[in-house]
Amino acid sequence: MPKFLLAIDQGTTSSRAILFREDMTVAAVGQQEFAQHFPASGWVEHEPDDLLRTTLSVCREALEKGKAAAKDVAAIGITNQRETTVVWDRATGKSIHRAIVWQDRRTADRCEQLKKEGHEQQVAAKTGLLLDPYFSGTKLAWILDHVPGARARAERGELAFGTVDCFLLWHLTGGKVHATDATNASRTLLFDIHRGAWDDELLKLLNVPRAVLPDVRDCAGDFGATTPELFGGAIAVRGIAGDQQAATVGQACFNPGMMKSTYGTGCFALLNTGATPVASKNRLLTTIAYQLNGKRTYALEGSIFVAGAAVQWLRDGLGIVKHASETGPLAEEADPTQDVYLVPAFVGLGAPYWNSEVRGALFGLTRNSGPKEFARAALESVCYQTADLLEAMQADWPQAKGASTVLRVDGGMVASDWTMQRLADLLAAPVDRPTVKETTAMGAAYLAGLAAGLLPPPDQFGDSWRLERRFTPGMDTAMRQRKLAGWKKSVHSLLGSG
Repeated sequence: MPKFLLAIDQGTTSSRAILFREDMTVAAVGQQEFAQHFPASGWVEHEPDDLLRTTLSVCREALEKGKAAAKDVAAIGITNQRETTVVWDRATGKSIHRAIVWQDRRTADRCEQLKKEGHEQQVAAKTGLLLDPYFSGTKLAWILDHVPGARARAERGELAFGTVDCFLLWHLTGGKVHATDATNASRTLLFDIHRGAWDDELLKLLNVPRAVLPDVRDCAGDFGATTPELFGGAIAVRGIAGDQQAATVGQACFNPGMMKSTYGTGCFALLNTGATPVASKNRLLTTIAYQLNGKRTYALEGSIFVAGAAVQWLRDGLGIVKHASETGPLAEEADPTQDVYLVPAFVGLGAPYWNSEVRGALFGLTRNSGPKEFARAALESVCYQTADLLEAMQADWPQAKGASTVLRVDGGMVASDWTMQRLADLLAAPVDRPTVKETTAMGAAYLAGLAAGLLPPPDQFGDSWRLERRFTPGMDTAMRQRKLAGWKKSVHSLLGSG
Protein backbone atom coordinates (compact mmCIF):
# COMPACT_ATOMS: atom_id res chain seq x y z
CA MET A 1 0.00 0.00 0.00
CA PRO A 2 1.26 3.55 -0.76
CA LYS A 3 2.50 5.12 2.46
CA PHE A 4 3.23 8.74 1.54
CA LEU A 5 1.40 11.91 0.53
CA LEU A 6 3.18 14.62 -1.48
CA ALA A 7 2.21 18.26 -0.89
CA ILE A 8 3.13 20.91 -3.46
CA ASP A 9 3.29 24.35 -1.82
CA GLN A 10 3.84 26.85 -4.63
CA GLY A 11 4.44 30.22 -2.98
CA THR A 12 5.24 33.78 -3.96
CA THR A 13 9.01 33.58 -3.59
CA SER A 14 9.71 29.83 -3.61
CA SER A 15 8.28 26.45 -4.51
CA ARG A 16 8.28 23.70 -1.89
CA ALA A 17 7.36 20.06 -1.82
CA ILE A 18 6.84 18.18 1.44
CA LEU A 19 6.59 14.41 1.62
CA PHE A 20 4.31 13.37 4.48
CA ARG A 21 4.09 9.90 5.99
CA GLU A 22 0.59 8.51 6.46
CA ASP A 23 0.69 9.60 10.13
CA MET A 24 1.25 13.18 8.81
CA THR A 25 4.81 13.48 10.05
CA VAL A 26 7.29 15.07 7.63
CA ALA A 27 9.55 12.63 5.77
CA ALA A 28 11.36 15.05 3.44
CA VAL A 29 11.30 18.62 2.13
CA GLY A 30 12.47 20.20 -1.12
CA GLN A 31 12.55 23.98 -1.63
CA GLN A 32 13.75 26.31 -4.37
CA GLU A 33 13.47 30.07 -4.84
CA PHE A 34 12.78 31.71 -8.19
CA ALA A 35 13.09 35.18 -9.73
CA GLN A 36 10.69 38.04 -9.10
CA HIS A 37 10.07 40.52 -11.95
CA PHE A 38 9.11 44.18 -11.45
CA PRO A 39 8.68 45.67 -14.97
CA ALA A 40 7.04 48.89 -13.72
CA SER A 41 6.12 50.59 -10.46
CA GLY A 42 3.48 48.51 -8.70
CA TRP A 43 3.83 45.63 -11.18
CA VAL A 44 4.90 42.16 -10.02
CA GLU A 45 5.33 39.19 -12.36
CA HIS A 46 6.58 35.60 -12.39
CA GLU A 47 7.72 33.49 -15.31
CA PRO A 48 5.20 30.60 -15.41
CA ASP A 49 8.00 28.32 -16.63
CA ASP A 50 9.89 29.12 -13.41
CA LEU A 51 6.87 28.10 -11.33
CA LEU A 52 6.57 24.80 -13.18
CA ARG A 53 10.31 24.07 -13.33
CA THR A 54 10.92 24.67 -9.63
CA THR A 55 7.79 22.73 -8.66
CA LEU A 56 8.90 19.64 -10.60
CA SER A 57 12.42 20.01 -9.21
CA VAL A 58 11.38 20.18 -5.55
CA CYS A 59 8.96 17.27 -5.96
CA ARG A 60 11.81 15.11 -7.28
CA GLU A 61 14.07 16.36 -4.48
CA ALA A 62 11.54 15.46 -1.77
CA LEU A 63 10.93 12.01 -3.29
CA GLU A 64 14.67 11.36 -3.49
CA LYS A 65 15.36 12.55 0.07
CA GLY A 66 12.45 10.48 1.36
CA LYS A 67 13.62 7.43 -0.63
CA ALA A 68 10.14 7.21 -2.16
CA ALA A 69 9.15 6.12 -5.65
CA ALA A 70 5.96 7.18 -7.44
CA LYS A 71 4.30 3.89 -6.44
CA ASP A 72 4.87 4.76 -2.76
CA VAL A 73 2.82 7.99 -2.99
CA ALA A 74 -0.95 7.67 -2.52
CA ALA A 75 -1.73 11.15 -3.87
CA ILE A 76 -0.52 14.70 -4.48
CA GLY A 77 -2.14 17.78 -2.92
CA ILE A 78 -1.50 21.27 -4.31
CA THR A 79 -1.62 24.57 -2.45
CA ASN A 80 -0.66 27.85 -4.05
CA GLN A 81 -0.19 31.59 -3.90
CA ARG A 82 -3.72 32.81 -4.52
CA GLU A 83 -4.99 35.27 -7.18
CA THR A 84 -1.81 35.08 -9.31
CA THR A 85 -3.02 34.82 -12.91
CA VAL A 86 -1.73 32.76 -15.84
CA VAL A 87 -3.03 32.49 -19.44
CA TRP A 88 -1.62 29.82 -21.74
CA ASP A 89 -2.06 28.24 -25.15
CA ARG A 90 -4.12 25.05 -24.98
CA ALA A 91 -2.23 23.53 -27.92
CA THR A 92 1.31 24.09 -26.64
CA GLY A 93 0.90 24.71 -22.89
CA LYS A 94 3.04 27.86 -23.24
CA SER A 95 1.97 30.99 -21.39
CA ILE A 96 1.20 34.03 -23.54
CA HIS A 97 2.40 36.50 -20.86
CA ARG A 98 4.21 36.35 -17.55
CA ALA A 99 2.02 35.48 -14.57
CA ILE A 100 0.59 38.61 -12.95
CA VAL A 101 1.18 38.18 -9.21
CA TRP A 102 -1.42 38.81 -6.49
CA GLN A 103 0.58 41.82 -5.24
CA ASP A 104 0.38 43.54 -8.65
CA ARG A 105 -1.52 46.87 -8.75
CA ARG A 106 -1.65 47.59 -12.50
CA THR A 107 -5.44 47.28 -12.70
CA ALA A 108 -6.11 49.81 -9.92
CA ASP A 109 -7.56 52.35 -12.37
CA ARG A 110 -9.92 49.76 -13.84
CA CYS A 111 -11.13 48.83 -10.35
CA GLU A 112 -11.70 52.49 -9.49
CA GLN A 113 -13.66 52.94 -12.71
CA LEU A 114 -15.90 49.96 -11.87
CA LYS A 115 -16.47 51.38 -8.38
CA LYS A 116 -17.43 54.80 -9.78
CA GLU A 117 -19.87 53.07 -12.12
CA GLY A 118 -21.53 51.58 -9.03
CA HIS A 119 -20.60 47.92 -9.51
CA GLU A 120 -18.88 47.13 -6.19
CA GLN A 121 -22.07 46.24 -4.31
CA GLN A 122 -23.10 43.75 -7.01
CA VAL A 123 -19.61 42.23 -7.11
CA ALA A 124 -19.41 41.96 -3.31
CA ALA A 125 -22.87 40.39 -3.08
CA LYS A 126 -21.90 37.59 -5.46
CA THR A 127 -18.21 37.07 -4.76
CA GLY A 128 -17.71 38.28 -1.17
CA LEU A 129 -14.78 40.36 -2.43
CA LEU A 130 -13.99 44.04 -2.88
CA LEU A 131 -13.20 45.58 -6.26
CA ASP A 132 -9.43 45.55 -5.93
CA PRO A 133 -6.53 44.71 -8.28
CA TYR A 134 -5.51 42.05 -5.73
CA PHE A 135 -7.96 39.59 -7.31
CA SER A 136 -7.60 37.66 -10.58
CA GLY A 137 -10.46 38.92 -12.76
CA THR A 138 -9.07 42.29 -13.79
CA LYS A 139 -5.58 40.77 -14.22
CA LEU A 140 -7.02 38.24 -16.68
CA ALA A 141 -8.85 40.95 -18.62
CA TRP A 142 -5.63 43.01 -18.75
CA ILE A 143 -3.70 40.12 -20.34
CA LEU A 144 -6.44 39.53 -22.92
CA ASP A 145 -6.45 43.26 -23.76
CA HIS A 146 -2.69 43.77 -23.93
CA VAL A 147 -1.35 40.67 -25.69
CA PRO A 148 -1.99 41.08 -29.45
CA GLY A 149 -4.72 38.75 -30.67
CA ALA A 150 -5.30 37.22 -27.23
CA ARG A 151 -8.94 38.21 -26.83
CA ALA A 152 -9.97 36.76 -30.21
CA ARG A 153 -8.02 33.58 -29.47
CA ALA A 154 -9.64 33.31 -26.04
CA GLU A 155 -13.11 33.64 -27.51
CA ARG A 156 -12.28 30.86 -30.00
CA GLY A 157 -11.34 28.59 -27.08
CA GLU A 158 -7.64 28.47 -27.94
CA LEU A 159 -6.44 29.88 -24.60
CA ALA A 160 -6.80 28.70 -21.00
CA PHE A 161 -6.84 30.77 -17.79
CA GLY A 162 -5.95 29.58 -14.35
CA THR A 163 -4.54 30.46 -10.99
CA VAL A 164 -1.20 28.78 -10.24
CA ASP A 165 -2.76 25.53 -8.99
CA CYS A 166 -4.65 25.20 -12.28
CA PHE A 167 -1.57 25.93 -14.41
CA LEU A 168 0.49 23.34 -12.53
CA LEU A 169 -2.30 20.75 -12.71
CA TRP A 170 -2.57 21.20 -16.49
CA HIS A 171 1.13 20.47 -16.91
CA LEU A 172 1.27 17.68 -14.32
CA THR A 173 -1.50 15.86 -16.20
CA GLY A 174 -0.03 16.49 -19.64
CA GLY A 175 -2.80 18.94 -20.55
CA LYS A 176 -5.57 16.46 -19.79
CA VAL A 177 -7.15 18.33 -16.86
CA HIS A 178 -8.08 22.02 -16.84
CA ALA A 179 -9.56 22.42 -13.36
CA THR A 180 -9.28 24.34 -10.14
CA ASP A 181 -10.96 24.10 -6.74
CA ALA A 182 -13.67 26.22 -5.16
CA THR A 183 -11.29 28.17 -2.89
CA ASN A 184 -9.12 29.43 -5.75
CA ALA A 185 -12.18 30.10 -7.93
CA SER A 186 -13.62 32.21 -5.11
CA ARG A 187 -10.69 34.66 -5.40
CA THR A 188 -11.19 35.59 -9.07
CA LEU A 189 -14.08 38.15 -8.94
CA LEU A 190 -15.81 35.85 -11.48
CA PHE A 191 -17.29 33.18 -9.20
CA ASP A 192 -20.63 33.28 -7.38
CA ILE A 193 -19.75 31.81 -3.97
CA HIS A 194 -23.42 31.23 -3.14
CA ARG A 195 -24.25 29.17 -6.24
CA GLY A 196 -20.77 27.70 -6.54
CA ALA A 197 -20.51 28.58 -10.23
CA TRP A 198 -18.94 31.01 -12.69
CA ASP A 199 -21.26 33.98 -13.12
CA ASP A 200 -22.27 35.30 -16.56
CA GLU A 201 -22.97 38.84 -15.30
CA LEU A 202 -19.52 39.08 -13.71
CA LEU A 203 -17.90 37.66 -16.84
CA LYS A 204 -19.64 40.31 -18.91
CA LEU A 205 -18.73 43.07 -16.46
CA LEU A 206 -15.02 42.21 -16.59
CA ASN A 207 -15.14 41.24 -20.29
CA VAL A 208 -13.88 37.67 -19.77
CA PRO A 209 -14.96 34.92 -22.23
CA ARG A 210 -16.29 31.78 -20.55
CA ALA A 211 -14.22 29.62 -22.92
CA VAL A 212 -10.99 30.30 -20.97
CA LEU A 213 -12.32 29.16 -17.59
CA PRO A 214 -11.41 25.90 -15.82
CA ASP A 215 -13.78 23.36 -14.31
CA VAL A 216 -14.37 23.99 -10.58
CA ARG A 217 -14.20 21.00 -8.23
CA ASP A 218 -14.22 20.09 -4.54
CA CYS A 219 -10.98 20.66 -2.62
CA ALA A 220 -10.66 16.89 -2.17
CA GLY A 221 -11.45 14.88 -5.28
CA ASP A 222 -10.23 13.50 -8.58
CA PHE A 223 -7.93 15.93 -10.40
CA GLY A 224 -6.41 13.30 -12.69
CA ALA A 225 -2.89 11.87 -12.48
CA THR A 226 0.62 13.00 -13.35
CA THR A 227 2.11 11.78 -16.60
CA PRO A 228 4.40 8.80 -15.82
CA GLU A 229 7.58 10.36 -17.19
CA LEU A 230 7.57 13.22 -14.63
CA PHE A 231 8.24 11.15 -11.52
CA GLY A 232 8.90 7.66 -12.83
CA GLY A 233 5.28 6.62 -12.62
CA ALA A 234 1.81 8.17 -12.48
CA ILE A 235 0.69 9.73 -9.18
CA ALA A 236 -2.93 10.67 -8.54
CA VAL A 237 -3.69 14.35 -7.82
CA ARG A 238 -6.48 14.42 -5.23
CA GLY A 239 -6.41 17.78 -3.42
CA ILE A 240 -6.23 21.52 -4.18
CA ALA A 241 -6.74 24.62 -2.00
CA GLY A 242 -5.40 28.17 -1.95
CA ASP A 243 -2.67 28.70 0.64
CA GLN A 244 -4.68 30.43 3.37
CA GLN A 245 -7.54 27.96 3.03
CA ALA A 246 -5.09 25.06 3.07
CA ALA A 247 -3.67 26.45 6.33
CA THR A 248 -7.21 26.60 7.72
CA VAL A 249 -7.62 22.90 6.88
CA GLY A 250 -4.15 22.05 8.20
CA GLN A 251 -5.06 23.77 11.46
CA ALA A 252 -8.22 21.62 11.58
CA CYS A 253 -10.44 24.71 11.92
CA PHE A 254 -13.50 22.70 10.90
CA ASN A 255 -16.00 24.09 13.43
CA PRO A 256 -17.77 27.46 13.15
CA GLY A 257 -16.08 30.00 15.42
CA MET A 258 -12.60 28.53 14.98
CA MET A 259 -10.05 30.99 13.66
CA LYS A 260 -6.54 30.63 12.28
CA SER A 261 -4.00 33.34 11.77
CA THR A 262 -0.81 32.94 9.75
CA TYR A 263 2.04 35.31 10.70
CA GLY A 264 4.55 35.72 7.92
CA THR A 265 5.66 38.98 6.33
CA GLY A 266 2.00 39.96 6.66
CA CYS A 267 -0.85 38.16 8.35
CA PHE A 268 -3.97 36.42 7.07
CA ALA A 269 -6.74 35.52 9.51
CA LEU A 270 -9.71 33.30 8.59
CA LEU A 271 -12.75 32.70 10.77
CA ASN A 272 -14.89 29.66 10.00
CA THR A 273 -18.55 30.76 9.75
CA GLY A 274 -19.92 27.35 8.74
CA ALA A 275 -22.44 26.79 5.96
CA THR A 276 -23.53 30.44 5.97
CA PRO A 277 -21.60 33.10 4.04
CA VAL A 278 -21.47 36.25 6.17
CA ALA A 279 -21.56 39.56 4.30
CA SER A 280 -19.07 41.88 5.97
CA LYS A 281 -20.02 45.40 6.97
CA ASN A 282 -16.45 46.03 8.14
CA ARG A 283 -14.42 45.67 4.94
CA LEU A 284 -13.52 42.04 5.52
CA LEU A 285 -13.72 39.44 2.74
CA THR A 286 -16.23 36.62 2.56
CA THR A 287 -14.61 33.55 1.07
CA ILE A 288 -14.96 29.80 0.67
CA ALA A 289 -12.90 28.10 3.39
CA TYR A 290 -13.19 24.67 1.74
CA GLN A 291 -15.63 22.57 -0.25
CA LEU A 292 -16.05 18.85 0.42
CA ASN A 293 -18.60 16.50 -1.15
CA GLY A 294 -20.23 19.46 -2.89
CA LYS A 295 -20.82 21.27 0.41
CA ARG A 296 -19.24 24.69 0.88
CA THR A 297 -17.95 25.99 4.22
CA TYR A 298 -17.40 29.74 4.40
CA ALA A 299 -15.04 32.08 6.23
CA LEU A 300 -14.49 35.74 6.96
CA GLU A 301 -10.96 36.80 6.03
CA GLY A 302 -8.88 39.75 7.10
CA SER A 303 -5.37 40.64 5.97
CA ILE A 304 -2.65 42.62 7.74
CA PHE A 305 0.07 44.00 5.48
CA VAL A 306 2.83 44.17 8.11
CA ALA A 307 3.44 41.47 10.71
CA GLY A 308 6.90 39.88 10.52
CA ALA A 309 7.91 42.84 8.36
CA ALA A 310 7.82 44.99 11.53
CA VAL A 311 10.52 42.77 13.04
CA GLN A 312 12.51 42.95 9.79
CA TRP A 313 12.32 46.75 10.10
CA LEU A 314 13.77 46.60 13.62
CA ARG A 315 16.60 44.44 12.29
CA ASP A 316 17.33 45.92 8.86
CA GLY A 317 15.98 49.46 9.15
CA LEU A 318 16.93 50.43 12.70
CA GLY A 319 19.65 47.86 13.46
CA ILE A 320 18.16 47.30 16.93
CA VAL A 321 18.53 43.52 16.70
CA LYS A 322 20.62 41.13 14.62
CA HIS A 323 18.15 38.26 14.80
CA ALA A 324 14.35 38.20 15.02
CA SER A 325 14.59 35.91 18.05
CA GLU A 326 16.07 38.78 20.09
CA THR A 327 12.90 40.89 19.96
CA GLY A 328 10.85 38.92 22.51
CA PRO A 329 13.43 39.09 25.33
CA LEU A 330 14.03 42.76 24.50
CA ALA A 331 10.29 43.55 24.65
CA GLU A 332 10.02 41.80 28.00
CA GLU A 333 12.50 44.27 29.48
CA ALA A 334 10.65 47.37 28.19
CA ASP A 335 9.56 50.03 30.67
CA PRO A 336 5.96 49.14 31.67
CA THR A 337 5.17 52.80 32.43
CA GLN A 338 5.70 53.83 28.79
CA ASP A 339 2.92 53.39 26.24
CA VAL A 340 4.75 53.47 22.90
CA TYR A 341 2.69 52.51 19.84
CA LEU A 342 3.97 51.64 16.39
CA VAL A 343 1.36 51.82 13.64
CA PRO A 344 3.28 49.89 10.94
CA ALA A 345 1.58 51.38 7.91
CA PHE A 346 4.74 51.05 5.80
CA VAL A 347 2.60 50.19 2.76
CA GLY A 348 -0.71 51.50 4.09
CA LEU A 349 -3.16 49.69 6.37
CA GLY A 350 -5.06 46.53 5.46
CA ALA A 351 -8.28 45.24 6.99
CA PRO A 352 -10.42 46.64 8.41
CA TYR A 353 -9.11 50.10 7.40
CA TRP A 354 -8.08 49.51 3.76
CA ASN A 355 -6.17 52.77 3.47
CA SER A 356 -3.22 52.49 1.07
CA GLU A 357 -2.20 56.15 1.39
CA VAL A 358 -1.25 56.42 5.09
CA ARG A 359 2.27 55.65 6.24
CA GLY A 360 3.75 54.36 9.51
CA ALA A 361 4.24 56.33 12.70
CA LEU A 362 5.38 55.99 16.32
CA PHE A 363 3.27 57.47 19.11
CA GLY A 364 3.96 58.09 22.80
CA LEU A 365 7.73 58.58 22.60
CA THR A 366 9.59 60.03 25.59
CA ARG A 367 13.27 60.78 26.21
CA ASN A 368 13.47 57.36 27.89
CA SER A 369 12.12 55.46 24.88
CA GLY A 370 14.73 53.17 23.36
CA PRO A 371 15.31 49.80 21.68
CA LYS A 372 13.36 47.84 24.30
CA GLU A 373 10.26 50.00 23.89
CA PHE A 374 10.57 49.91 20.09
CA ALA A 375 10.79 46.10 20.15
CA ARG A 376 7.71 45.86 22.35
CA ALA A 377 5.81 48.33 20.16
CA ALA A 378 6.66 46.37 16.99
CA LEU A 379 5.53 43.02 18.43
CA GLU A 380 2.43 44.54 20.02
CA SER A 381 1.47 46.16 16.71
CA VAL A 382 0.85 42.69 15.30
CA CYS A 383 -1.32 41.81 18.29
CA TYR A 384 -3.31 45.05 18.06
CA GLN A 385 -3.95 44.54 14.36
CA THR A 386 -5.15 41.00 15.04
CA ALA A 387 -7.46 42.40 17.71
CA ASP A 388 -8.85 44.82 15.11
CA LEU A 389 -9.58 41.88 12.79
CA LEU A 390 -11.22 39.85 15.55
CA GLU A 391 -13.35 42.84 16.58
CA ALA A 392 -14.48 43.32 12.97
CA MET A 393 -15.24 39.62 12.64
CA GLN A 394 -17.26 39.63 15.85
CA ALA A 395 -19.19 42.68 14.63
CA ASP A 396 -19.95 40.91 11.35
CA TRP A 397 -20.73 37.57 12.99
CA PRO A 398 -21.77 37.90 16.66
CA GLN A 399 -21.47 34.13 17.18
CA ALA A 400 -17.70 34.68 17.19
CA LYS A 401 -17.93 36.38 20.59
CA GLY A 402 -17.20 34.55 23.78
CA ALA A 403 -15.57 31.27 24.64
CA SER A 404 -16.17 29.68 21.24
CA THR A 405 -13.35 31.71 19.63
CA VAL A 406 -10.13 29.69 19.42
CA LEU A 407 -7.18 31.21 17.58
CA ARG A 408 -4.76 28.72 16.05
CA VAL A 409 -1.54 30.29 14.86
CA ASP A 410 1.24 29.44 12.43
CA GLY A 411 4.03 31.19 10.57
CA GLY A 412 7.49 32.41 11.57
CA MET A 413 6.42 34.86 14.30
CA VAL A 414 4.66 32.22 16.40
CA ALA A 415 8.06 30.97 17.61
CA SER A 416 8.11 34.00 19.95
CA ASP A 417 6.52 33.02 23.26
CA TRP A 418 6.37 36.66 24.36
CA THR A 419 4.42 37.69 21.25
CA MET A 420 1.97 34.81 21.52
CA GLN A 421 1.32 35.54 25.20
CA ARG A 422 0.74 39.21 24.47
CA LEU A 423 -1.57 38.19 21.61
CA ALA A 424 -3.68 36.10 24.00
CA ASP A 425 -3.68 38.95 26.54
CA LEU A 426 -4.88 41.57 24.05
CA LEU A 427 -7.45 39.30 22.38
CA ALA A 428 -8.75 38.03 25.73
CA ALA A 429 -8.85 34.64 24.00
CA PRO A 430 -6.67 31.53 24.05
CA VAL A 431 -3.97 31.21 21.38
CA ASP A 432 -3.03 27.68 20.33
CA ARG A 433 0.33 26.87 18.74
CA PRO A 434 0.46 23.47 17.02
CA THR A 435 3.25 20.92 17.12
CA VAL A 436 3.39 20.83 13.30
CA LYS A 437 4.27 24.25 11.89
CA GLU A 438 3.88 23.23 8.19
CA THR A 439 0.14 23.78 8.32
CA THR A 440 -0.36 25.00 4.73
CA ALA A 441 1.34 21.98 3.18
CA MET A 442 -0.32 19.71 5.72
CA GLY A 443 -3.73 21.01 4.64
CA ALA A 444 -2.99 20.18 1.01
CA ALA A 445 -1.69 16.73 1.96
CA TYR A 446 -4.76 16.07 4.12
CA LEU A 447 -7.16 16.95 1.30
CA ALA A 448 -5.30 14.58 -1.02
CA GLY A 449 -5.21 11.85 1.62
CA LEU A 450 -8.91 12.28 2.33
CA ALA A 451 -9.85 11.83 -1.34
CA ALA A 452 -7.43 8.91 -1.67
CA GLY A 453 -9.05 7.11 1.26
CA LEU A 454 -5.83 7.20 3.29
CA LEU A 455 -6.98 9.70 5.94
CA PRO A 456 -10.16 10.02 8.03
CA PRO A 457 -12.97 12.60 7.64
CA PRO A 458 -12.49 16.11 9.05
CA ASP A 459 -13.91 15.47 12.52
CA GLN A 460 -11.51 12.58 13.09
CA PHE A 461 -8.58 14.43 11.50
CA GLY A 462 -9.37 17.31 13.85
CA ASP A 463 -8.91 14.91 16.77
CA SER A 464 -5.35 14.23 15.58
CA TRP A 465 -4.39 17.93 15.68
CA ARG A 466 -1.73 18.31 18.35
CA LEU A 467 -1.19 21.30 20.60
CA GLU A 468 2.39 22.31 21.33
CA ARG A 469 1.39 25.13 23.71
CA ARG A 470 -1.72 27.09 24.65
CA PHE A 471 -1.30 30.73 25.66
CA THR A 472 -4.11 31.86 27.95
CA PRO A 473 -5.02 35.50 28.70
CA GLY A 474 -3.38 36.84 31.85
CA MET A 475 -3.70 40.61 31.52
CA ASP A 476 -6.28 42.33 33.71
CA THR A 477 -9.26 43.88 31.94
CA ALA A 478 -8.43 47.49 32.84
CA MET A 479 -4.91 47.27 31.41
CA ARG A 480 -6.10 45.54 28.24
CA GLN A 481 -8.77 48.16 27.65
CA ARG A 482 -6.30 50.98 28.27
CA LYS A 483 -3.76 49.53 25.85
CA LEU A 484 -6.36 48.84 23.13
CA ALA A 485 -7.76 52.37 23.54
CA GLY A 486 -4.26 53.81 23.10
CA TRP A 487 -3.81 51.78 19.91
CA LYS A 488 -7.12 52.97 18.46
CA LYS A 489 -6.28 56.58 19.31
CA SER A 490 -2.92 56.21 17.52
CA VAL A 491 -4.51 54.67 14.41
CA HIS A 492 -7.22 57.30 14.21
CA SER A 493 -4.66 60.07 14.72
CA LEU A 494 -2.72 58.68 11.77
CA LEU A 495 -5.79 58.27 9.59
CA GLY A 496 -6.96 61.78 10.51
CA SER A 497 -3.59 63.30 9.64
CA GLY A 498 -3.97 62.09 6.04
